[in-house]
Amino acid sequence: MPLLTPEDGPLLVASHNKGKIWEIRELMEPFGFEVTSAAEKGLDEPEETGTTFEENAEIKALAAMKATGLVSLSDDSGLAIEALDGAPGVYSADWAGEPRDFAMAMRNVEEKLQAAGATTPDRRRATFVAVLCLARPGEEPIFFRGEVDGTIVWPPVGDKGFGYDPIFLPDGESRTFGEMMSAEKHAWEPGQKTALSHRARAFQKFAKVALGVE
Repeated sequence: MPLLTPEDGPLLVASHNKGKIWEIRELMEPFGFEVTSAAEKGLDEPEETGTTFEENAEIKALAAMKATGLVSLSDDSGLAIEALDGAPGVYSADWAGEPRDFAMAMRNVEEKLQAAGATTPDRRRATFVAVLCLARPGEEPIFFRGEVDGTIVWPPVGDKGFGYDPIFLPDGESRTFGEMMSAEKHAWEPGQKTALSHRARAFQKFAKVALGVE
């Protein structure tokens, strides 16, 4: 029995990030849900005071759900680099400043890797992490975590995707996320193929639990 059906009303994506909203809307499209967002509703962005992806995802999902009464789905994600002791991690967006400048953020990553002597692929290992949090009125929040391992490359390659995508080369691939269309990163078959991206891997877990997709 799925936790959510299209008849339950709109699903609110608890985000102001256009890239995230686009990707989650695209992932939800096959299931027939109406999707809106915190940005479209004009909601304020809550302060993300958590120290883990789960904590920040919960802050965003609960804030959106309480403000609108709608079932809300948030995403907190980031890039964890081994040679930088897991940084930027939950502070991945903060490294881009305000307003967000991910070209600057990627330069910051490269400068810190160079300073750490991380100049060979084995020293430039990283993991992209995404945590989805589903908040429903009167229910406890539920979390879904997706991860994908890869290597940091320089210079950035590709103009697709968003954030740190152009410097992340996923294991087993010859192209960065910045060179891939979102549909390629998200392609998966229920019960069979594992999605490539961290967000889509988290979504696969969400789809199984919340949408009843085996």
